[in-house]
Order: sequence, then structure tokens, then C-alpha cells
Amino acid sequence: MKDRRRKTESHAGLDDEIREILEGPGPAEKDPDGPSVFPGLAGAGIGTDPSGSPREEQRVPQEEGRPARSETPKDMPKEGRERPQRPVQRRSKGPYLFISCVTILLFLTLIAHLVYFNIRLKDDIINSPYNRRQDTLSEFVVRGAIKSSDGSTLAYTETDDDGTEYRVYPYGREFAHTVGYMTHGKGGIELFANYELLSSHSNIIDQVINDFKRRKNRGDSFVTTLHAGLQDACYSILGDYQGAIIAIEPKTGAIRAMVSKPDFDPNTLAYDWDEMVSDPSNSQLVNRAAQGLYAPGSTFKILTSLAWYQRYGSFDKFSFKCTGEFTVGEITVHCYEHTAHGEEDLPAAFIHSCNTAFSQLGLDLKAKALTNVTKRLMFGEALPFDLPSKRSRWSLTGASTDEELVQTAFGQGKTLVTPYHMALITCAIANRGVLMKPHLTDHIENAAGTRISSYKPSVYRTLLSTAEAEQMTELMQRVVTEGTASGLSDRFYSAAGKTGSAEYLKSDGTIGTHSWFVGFSDTEDPDLVVVVLAENGGAGSSTAVPMAGRVFDTWYSYTS
Repeated sequence: MKDRRRKTESHAGLDDEIREILEGPGPAEKDPDGPSVFPGLAGAGIGTDPSGSPREEQRVPQEEGRPARSETPKDMPKEGRERPQRPVQRRSKGPYLFISCVTILLFLTLIAHLVYFNIRLKDDIINSPYNRRQDTLSEFVVRGAIKSSDGSTLAYTETDDDGTEYRVYPYGREFAHTVGYMTHGKGGIELFANYELLSSHSNIIDQVINDFKRRKNRGDSFVTTLHAGLQDACYSILGDYQGAIIAIEPKTGAIRAMVSKPDFDPNTLAYDWDEMVSDPSNSQLVNRAAQGLYAPGSTFKILTSLAWYQRYGSFDKFSFKCTGEFTVGEITVHCYEHTAHGEEDLPAAFIHSCNTAFSQLGLDLKAKALTNVTKRLMFGEALPFDLPSKRSRWSLTGASTDEELVQTAFGQGKTLVTPYHMALITCAIANRGVLMKPHLTDHIENAAGTRISSYKPSVYRTLLSTAEAEQMTELMQRVVTEGTASGLSDRFYSAAGKTGSAEYLKSDGTIGTHSWFVGFSDTEDPDLVVVVLAENGGAGSSTAVPMAGRVFDTWYSYTS
């Protein structure tokens, strides 16, 4: 019984000691000098020396030359030990900030590229002739029709009893270079609008039924800006001449007609192909309107006059006495039929198309001034066009001779232009200096005739100031009323233009003359720009001007 009581008291005492330890130090233990006795543990001899008095702190004598030992007892709890303060080492945030910025920049660049692709590049890539995936659409879609703006069908697809598809071109040769072909590759609008023609926006129910019956859907129709009536007239007007006729609306950039000869029949091209391509002299596939390079003749005097106006701000500071010829170095320049025009200012020289006066203008202006105006008017650069076109050539430099200067100034020398390029320059003059983007697309419609999308005219570039355009319009009006294009002065509409007679060396060594006209109708509110180039047609006034008059007359017969 006694032993059990002792154990109980012993357990009770131990519980009290544990409770005191858990409750923390008492007031006596908070003495800065440290506790002399740990309450509850004195009986065990902890915190006192053997004599029962508080234990003094023992110090280890410091040896000379050695650092003092830590005075913290080894048996002191870790919480009570004093540790020396170490300097805080913070890692630099520079590398992490740099990596974060680069990552964000790459992410934003990727997003910008995706946005740019979807807004600007998607259609170009999809419509690219190098995109071979387009032709796989023909497995599901019957190629759509190509139509004119006045409702005529220019190309469509027929299907034989055995399922073989082939293209039909109702107008044959007339639209050969613009509408194009589907033999040994593609050309013209057939190539340019390939994706649209192989897309189908037919009624969804019809598409489901066709898919269920494994029949092809009808492709969308590509409606062009070309006017079938005007194109037909231009083809007839050019007649047996090789060359080109172009008609463009200057206010919208819509191309209404584009004829090129010699031509080909796209309906029989598959049979004629081998014979045509085997002859290196054959140029039937060349679209002379946009790819034929010619000396501009006197139509270049438009640019020489602009160069003078840009330098002096008027045409008042030039005068010249024309005797019918002008000698510089080893060459002698003649006016047409050796005509002596007498005393002339610049407008008079322009109206009479005086070669000798413009030779003097070239010497006065020098190569730099002429080069500057050609750069402004897109010489040497790619022209805006849906179909392939050639860059016009300009070779005059600061090292050019006086002979080269005078020849270039009136449209001969080494300068070469396309009729299409001269049409764009004339459009800018007619439209107060602003060139609208030329285009062949009017709208896209599905097989049922419902319009899917439409082309919106847009500005391509401002080539001239309003004042420059107005000055050139006035000069070109006087060419019609007083000068070499007077054959257009008796019409019910007003007109402005410039003629040209460009000499060239023929294959037999003789000299031939290309006949040029560039101009527009209704000078107050221009309706149509017309350019005529008749190879070896002689003087512009005798051949190209009457042709242009018939083109204008035809246009107004449809639009009036």
C-alpha cells in the first residue's frame, strides 16, 4: 500500500514539473543574468553546484593568438543561442526580367503575325497560282463561269456524257488575253480567279443533296469589269493591226476593255499549242496591252512637260524657234514631215508635237529632272494589275550624252513603255492626280446569281498634284481643239489627249512607225481613258486618233 502511495505522489510531482515546463518560464527565470535555479528541477541538482548554491558561469581562459570561444553553453537550447548576423544575399532579378520580356515579345510577335496573315496575306496565299491545293477543289466543284459587267458569259464549263469537263469561250479570240485559257496550265482571269471559280456558295440544301448523291456543286461566277459590247467594238476597231486598245474608268479604276493582237482561240488552244510554242517568233500568247514594250513617241512629251512644270511652276519660261530640224552632236532631229513651226512657247510646242522644241527642253532640264518625273510615274517598278505586266524601261543617267537627252525628251532613245502604263499615267491626269487601283473584278456571285462579294474601288497612289494634273489636262484639251488630235474635236463630248508617232527598226532593216493615242473623254468629269497602239500604223493623228474616237463613241452609245 505504501509503495502504491509513493508511486502516486511521485507521478503527481512529475506532472506538476512537466506542466510548469510547458507553461514557460516564470518571473524569476526572466532575469537577464539567467536563472540560478530551474523551478521544479532543483531537487535533481540541475542549475546548482554540488554545494547547493547557484552555479557560477565557468569561462575557459583565452589562449593568446586564438579567438575567444563562444560563451554560449553547448547544452543551451537552440532557441536561446545567439548567432552572428550574416549579410542577406539577394539574387538579382535581371536575368528573370530579361527572359520574361523576351518571352512576352515573342508571344506578341506571333499574335501580330497571325493577325497580319489573316487580314493581309490569307487571300494572296490562297489565290496564289503556286498553291496546288486549289486544284483539288475541282474534285467537288464544277468550275464557275466568267461573266462581263453587261451580263454576257465569257467562259463556262460543259460536261460530256462520260463526265469529262471542258471550258467553252463564246467570244473566242476577243477576250483571249484577259479571260485567258485552261490548256497547259492557266492564263488570264482563269488563273487570277482560280480559287473563286472553284468555290461554291450554292444553297446549303442543294449542297447537302449533291454531297449525298455524290454530285459536284456548281462553282461561283466571277463577274468582271469588262464590258462585252465595248470589248467587241475595240476588237473590230483594231482590225488587222497588231497592237492593243485599253479602256479604263479613271474615277474607279475599272478596266472596261483590253484587246491585244495577234491573239489565239482559247477553244482550240489545246490543239494549236505545240505549233505555237515551237515557233520562237510566235507572240500570240503575249498580251501586248500589258506586256508589249514600245518607244512612247510623242506621248512621252507629257512627262517632259511635267518635268518643266515641276521645276519652274509654270510653262511661261520657255520659248523656241522651230526651223523643222535641230542638230546636236552627230544627230539631227526633224519635226513630223519637216514642218517648221516658228516661234513657240511650251504649250504651242506641245500642241504641235514639235520634236525640235522638246529636244531643247531635254537639254535645258538635264537627265536628273527627267529621271525624277519618271520615278514619280512608276517607271522601272511593278505596276498594279491582276494579270502579268512588264516594267517600263528607263536608262537615262547623269552620264548620258546630249544626243541621248534630246532623243529621250521627245520619246525616242532607249525608253520603252507598255500601253497599260501610259493608260495609268493618263488616268492619274484625268482624276486630278490620283491613280485609282486598276481592277478586273466587279463582284462574285453564286450559281443562282446571288451576289457573294463586291469589289470596292480604292486609291493606289497620288502621282501628281492637283495643279499639275489640271495643267496637263489643259494642254491635252488644246491638242484636241487646236492640234494633232483635232479629229476628236467634232464629237458631242469633250476630249483631251496626246498623239505619238514612234519610230522603230523593223526586222528587214527599214524604219517603221507605231501609231499612238492616249487621252480621255468629258474633261469636266472624265468618263473613260482610252489608249491605242497600232504597230506600224504611221502617224498617231491619222491612225490612232480615229480609232480612239470610235471607242469613245461606242462607250457613250451604251452609257448615254
